[in-house]
Amino acid sequence: MKETEKLTEEAKREIDKCYCPYSQFHVVAILKATDGKKFTGVNIENGSFGLTICAERVAFFKALSEGKRKFSEIFIYSPDNMPYPCGACRQVMSEFCSSEFKIIVATKGKTEQMNLGEILPFSFNFKNT
Repeated sequence: MKETEKLTEEAKREIDKCYCPYSQFHVVAILKATDGKKFTGVNIENGSFGLTICAERVAFFKALSEGKRKFSEIFIYSPDNMPYPCGACRQVMSEFCSSEFKIIVATKGKTEQMNLGEILPFSFNFKNT
């Protein structure tokens, strides 16, 4: 079984943890630290939409709160549609990852791979100032 197929199966087991009563758009993110440890996040919505948090940021914040600071890739899955990371998630990624950080998105048998530099070419961070 290919790595993306394994990650898809792992993500599917987490779908029921999503809390998305407003959008009905379920997203699971699996973040891999450079030491191989994985951190899973799901999207959590709120009636005050600005307080909603994406699966990617949940995974990052879990990892960061456990002291991890180096990451190799993130796998983002949704059974509903292609789950490209939003601008806020891309910005959080840029704080901790190089432009070569691998991003894999998947839905319904389709998978795409890109790196952070491709989807956020002019990120704001203090490394660039």
